[in-house]
Amino acid sequence: MEELLYPRLLLAAAGRESSRPAFIDDDGTEEHLADHVDRSLRLADAHRTRLGLAKEDRFAVLAGNSRHYVNLWHAAFLGGGVVNPLNTRLAPKELEFILRDSGSRVLYVDASFAAVAAELRPHLPELEAVVLLGEGDVAHDLRYDDVVTSGEPTVVDVHEDDLAVLMYTGGTTGLPKGVLHTQRAQTLNVYRMGFMFGFFTEASTFLNATPMFHAGGAMGTMGMPSSGGTTVIHGTFDPARLIEDCARHEVTHLGLVPTMIAMALNHPDFDPAKLATVRLIGYGASPMPHALLEQIMQVLPDVSLSQTYGMTEASAVLTCLTAEDHRRGGERLRSAGRALPGVELSIQDDAGTRLPVGEVGEVCAKAGSFMVGYLDRPQETAAVMVDGWYRSGDAGRLDDEGYLYLVDRTKDMIVTGGENVYSTEVENAISTHAGVLQVAVIGIPSDRWGEQVHAIVVPREGAAVTEAEIVAHAREAIAGFKVPKSVEIRAEPLPLSGAMKVLKRELREPYWAGNERRID
Repeated sequence: MEELLYPRLLLAAAGRESSRPAFIDDDGTEEHLADHVDRSLRLADAHRTRLGLAKEDRFAVLAGNSRHYVNLWHAAFLGGGVVNPLNTRLAPKELEFILRDSGSRVLYVDASFAAVAAELRPHLPELEAVVLLGEGDVAHDLRYDDVVTSGEPTVVDVHEDDLAVLMYTGGTTGLPKGVLHTQRAQTLNVYRMGFMFGFFTEASTFLNATPMFHAGGAMGTMGMPSSGGTTVIHGTFDPARLIEDCARHEVTHLGLVPTMIAMALNHPDFDPAKLATVRLIGYGASPMPHALLEQIMQVLPDVSLSQTYGMTEASAVLTCLTAEDHRRGGERLRSAGRALPGVELSIQDDAGTRLPVGEVGEVCAKAGSFMVGYLDRPQETAAVMVDGWYRSGDAGRLDDEGYLYLVDRTKDMIVTGGENVYSTEVENAISTHAGVLQVAVIGIPSDRWGEQVHAIVVPREGAAVTEAEIVAHAREAIAGFKVPKSVEIRAEPLPLSGAMKVLKRELREPYWAGNERRID
């Protein structure tokens, strides 16, 4: 059987002549795919011959988005080691842990993170070289361009079982875990992106504003390059710039998380006419508030929407709520869609028994794109990979047509007075209040209830929102025991992870500090 290998897609795309650039970088630099692949091949060769990286040796990247970052991703798939993309929002101590845990021998940084690398260097004896991406008078051992030019554009044999990516989980609970992925797993994800969004063509233009260190960034690092289309790269997310660049570069595809969509739609510069060429917006990574979904469908009625659900361990994507599903509307808009080709879903109880249609349990999945395992953590790997199923830790249910409804992360479930409350349901109810910009719901200690439902609300600018209003509004949509017993109105935005998810751990911390257990 033919092996699933990303280099076959990339090299074939580079062999097709195109007058359009493959990348338009943050600084406006344009690069064609043939030149990009030549640079990636040289980089992979330099890793082997100059830096001495064997096939499964790790190299880390701590930098903002750029075309050079894509080169580093591709060098890994072309036989130049295993790429370890680092979350740029992590604290130095967290980065130190990951670099030590991964055994990364080389660290690529741009000027923004060179000082962090210099701070960490004395604590990382296995780190042999720090390579500077771009310009800057900062500490480093080698420059990226010098590494690239020292290599030859050599194509070497790789195999689908070869490791290619070591990606750490977000660390929202406990220490981060390194997720090991093969060529096959990542290549399957590329094919599934084609099923989700309709296969890209050389005429497609994707604006990549999501971090390249995140599993959800695969559209820009792997999906679009292998199609021969154009990727417009933003180093960091800026809603005003996203709006302008959609018009400037005639963007056809966007991939955003709901937080980004809300920031763009509510920005003073937002004008639907500037997104006139956008054909599809893909979203995922965190729940989409129903009020926000209704807003985007109203202001951008001609744009197709597609929602994805997955996780790092699955090489990203498991399900999709298609553009056709969105057009049909109704209750299905509350779902995460159906399993993609090659994915099998089940809902199971704690004992691993499959539950009937409609019952809430743990979402479990089988697919050829799951991780090899957590790096050096066999027990933790065994805890989530059970009898061939990956146990996600997410609570959900399936309907009779296979649509998956996510109720919550199981760790975010609130048990109050003996009743289970799923925070996402409460958040959706509150988000429909006209004065609410952001909302997060958590469980906090209660002498009476064990835990009580607590809502943290950020009002829209100029809106005067009170606790009583929020409680009354929620009570109209959900059962009394689900209604928040306390509400915090705050002016500052909710804390976000590098993947733009609300960090509920940080919101819980003040309430649970000093408690040995974080549930009651």
